[in-house]
Amino acid sequence: MITVTGVRFKPAGKVYYFDPGDLELTEGECVIVETARGLEFGEVMTAPRGISEKSIVQPLKKVVRIADDKDRARHEQNMKRKKSTLDTCQQKINARGLDMKLIDVEFTFDNSKVIFYFTADGRVDFRELVKDLASVFKMRIELRQIGVRDEAKMLGGIGNCGKGLCCHTWLPDFDPVSIKMAKVQGLSLNPAKISGICGRLMCCLKYENEAYIELKRGLPEAGERVKTPDGVGIVVENNVLREQVKVRLVLPPDKNTPPGEERLDADISVYKKKEVKRLDKGKKKKQKDDDDDIAMLSDDMKSLLQD
Repeated sequence: MITVTGVRFKPAGKVYYFDPGDLELTEGECVIVETARGLEFGEVMTAPRGISEKSIVQPLKKVVRIADDKDRARHEQNMKRKKSTLDTCQQKINARGLDMKLIDVEFTFDNSKVIFYFTADGRVDFRELVKDLASVFKMRIELRQIGVRDEAKMLGGIGNCGKGLCCHTWLPDFDPVSIKMAKVQGLSLNPAKISGICGRLMCCLKYENEAYIELKRGLPEAGERVKTPDGVGIVVENNVLREQVKVRLVLPPDKNTPPGEERLDADISVYKKKEVKRLDKGKKKKQKDDDDDIAMLSDDMKSLLQD
């Protein structure tokens, strides 16, 4: 076992583990920690506790000290400098005529480095821009190209549900999301319905996916033959959340029934999942994998799957 404390540097950001040493830390307390980028100002998210060494990436950096008033003032000053720094950088970008969109900027706590985040359609040669910025800020310059998901996480916005974006308000990581999740939940594959403001698949498709998979286990699909308390029938539709199956019963053929075809009841009967027995189980075609599904999608749908 090793004692660690969790520290976060941004709202809705990842929590990183540090060695608290002999410091007595409480949740919500601000600290100065040593990172690969230098000293950083962060907030304690988990008080010191023991965890297995196997779950920690060694070597573990230390918490340098608990932040005092001077540290807080310095951090606030760095935050206030962001707007003017972004304006200066944007002017340099315009002067160089670079095709890039500036998103955000952050200073390391010790002001040894300034990091600019931007998006672009392709690779950007910003070597001359770095020289221009270094001559202005007199510190190390880093320009980091990010994707559209990271852009949405940094800038924030309102989702289709009317609430603030999950990635900006509370979601620390981007979990993999696939078209298959939308299909499992019976959602429309219309890009406007299942994509976020970043233009990619909505992160919330992941939230209920496991519940839908569990509920659909053993539930017959549309077109499948089943045995019901009232006889054999063909599944028309199923309600996953209510665990109900809608069936059209197979009736005895009459004189108007074409040879080789079945006569189905015009009315639809509703049964609980446990009341029906699947007759086509094992004969059902194997479900195509995600690659096969993507190959059949439109160009708009394929774009949702890009990073």
